[in-house]
Amino acid sequence: MLTGHVGKEGPNACTYAAAWASQAVGDPLPIPPRNKALVGSAHTEGAVNPPHVFIGGLLVDARPLYSPHPSQEPTSGKGRKRWAGGGGVEMAAPLRIQSDWAQALRKDEGEAWLSCHPPGKPSLYGSLTCQGIGLDGIPEVTASEGFIVNEISKKSIHISCPKESTSSKFLAPYTTFSRIHTKSITCLDISSGGGLGVSSSTDGTMKIWQASNGELRRVLEGHVFDVNCCRFFPSGLVVLSGGMDAQLKIWSAEDAGCVVTFKGHKGGILDTAIVDRGRNVVSGSRDGTARLWDCGRSACLGVLADCGSSINGVAVGAADNSINLGSPEQMPSEREVGTEAKMLLLAREDKKLQCLGLQSRQPVFLFIGSDAFNCCTFLSGFLLLAGTQDGNIYQLDVRSPRAPVQIIHRSGAPVLSLLSFRDGFIASQGDGSCFIVQQDLDYVIELTGADCDPVYKVATWEKQIYACCRDSLVRRYQLSDL
Repeated sequence: MLTGHVGKEGPNACTYAAAWASQAVGDPLPIPPRNKALVGSAHTEGAVNPPHVFIGGLLVDARPLYSPHPSQEPTSGKGRKRWAGGGGVEMAAPLRIQSDWAQALRKDEGEAWLSCHPPGKPSLYGSLTCQGIGLDGIPEVTASEGFIVNEISKKSIHISCPKESTSSKFLAPYTTFSRIHTKSITCLDISSGGGLGVSSSTDGTMKIWQASNGELRRVLEGHVFDVNCCRFFPSGLVVLSGGMDAQLKIWSAEDAGCVVTFKGHKGGILDTAIVDRGRNVVSGSRDGTARLWDCGRSACLGVLADCGSSINGVAVGAADNSINLGSPEQMPSEREVGTEAKMLLLAREDKKLQCLGLQSRQPVFLFIGSDAFNCCTFLSGFLLLAGTQDGNIYQLDVRSPRAPVQIIHRSGAPVLSLLSFRDGFIASQGDGSCFIVQQDLDYVIELTGADCDPVYKVATWEKQIYACCRDSLVRRYQLSDL
């Protein structure tokens, strides 16, 4: 969610250290109130309350990210214990580092602080010190007692804390773009070819820029108020935007002309999704509705859902063949293109995550979380992620959505964006953290640079990652720097 949440007082991280499993709609018991979410005791009757461990600073249930379907889970004995253990995952604690560590350590005797925060124990504090710069330009860095520098390059450093059996790899920005906007950047996207970026800001502007150097290419003017969301169509030549003026607009990236305006929402548009190649698009609004639009005729093809609560995030994904999406009550319009066998996911302000068939409009599931859902994304044809205002990242299996596959909890800061990436995902939060979780790594990759300012959105192109922040900067990371 781009507005309305950042100023909220975040819950204490320890309070939500063990997130409760949520129930599906129709269950008789309500979700426990926040002040009853206690470690080891919070649960919902009939739902699974999975074990939690820290992995690279993330509080997760002990099962692996891409776990088997529940029908394949051993039901008793040692087989169940081995499966739930996630292949011998060890306890770990989150590591933090000074946001500008890369610059600080490029000076002789330069220092940067770091810390380790084991749950339920006193935090450990230390420092890194540059002992000189090698012939290859890489600083020679030593860590204070209790920490070890495992590996270092010009832009990355791998730190471990042996006492807590944890490690993290920190990646500094390859470059930072400071001249695109003058205020908080609320959204960004990168074109399919990787050449262009588009971003919107609270300075009232939406701009297209060169992704390689941040050079301004076009200014897109036409929304009355702030632009909440923007994204490229698959062609990379056209942009879709949604604003607080309740309008959706389609723009030419070549000449900045607005070619289509959609009207129909009664509240600001908070997120959008593009269906297939872009003949149809979906919008989610503060008015509580999700709508399907025909780009060719500038027309609304229907209200997909009327939730009675703000829709903060939307995602469209192809459904696995095993998922029953239902049948439409009436023949779909011939103007609907690519909606068949697609799921629509809605992250709602009223703590509900809703999934329905995009073409059928029939419900697939309704999941109740611990707080408002801000964002969501599909990992596959049956796995999805959704992030909440109180810092939980839920992984759900659409085939068995009653209880989450796992709940990841890093801190009480709002989860602001989620993006499927390789065999894992990228997440950003309201405390300035931005991190990559990969199935084949036993540590988290931290994208550093933001100093406690919310990171609102992340976009990728090949080995490049772009993140936009409240500090008005766009940071570009190179995974080759790892």
